[in-house]
Amino acid sequence: MRSPRVGAQRGRLHVRDGKGRKDRTTVLPERLHGPLRRHLKTVKAQHEADCADGVGGVSLPDAIAEKHPNAKTEWRWQYVFPSTTLSEDPRSGTVRRHHRSDSAVQRAVKKAADAAAIEKHATCHTLRHSFATHLLQDGTDVRSIQKLLGHEQLRTTMQYVHVLEQSSDGVTSPLDTLPEDPA
Repeated sequence: MRSPRVGAQRGRLHVRDGKGRKDRTTVLPERLHGPLRRHLKTVKAQHEADCADGVGGVSLPDAIAEKHPNAKTEWRWQYVFPSTTLSEDPRSGTVRRHHRSDSAVQRAVKKAADAAAIEKHATCHTLRHSFATHLLQDGTDVRSIQKLLGHEQLRTTMQYVHVLEQSSDGVTSPLDTLPEDPA
């Protein structure tokens, strides 16, 4: 299974070969633009160092690799979250820096949940559910959420609506949305 490739343009995040081996586009929060640029600057420096050492590059789909033989070392094809170590590609035997493993990301989410003293079981998929739920709570239409999550069937997305309807969590009284009386 390939790791997702992510690109950012105009406040959007383009994920290639993500969950369900699908491509999708979602929102990139404005507050993450700066941190992402700084992260990518560090990743690019690592990639350039790897290229100088002869280990830069990624495995690409056959059609792209044939059409563009130098693409594997081009910056735009590199992983946004590369591994911290080099390893041997089991298919080609080439030593290179692969993507960060799923388990490393899962451990980071668990560590963050523990640090935030979240007692419920939290996973990467929990973040996906939270994203959809918060969008619904903020009034985003369900079709837009369907597209952002990459659901083929609307009924899959509608599960979030049903969960929200069954729960009183997150429901705010209209009185609480009014400005307080200064008197």
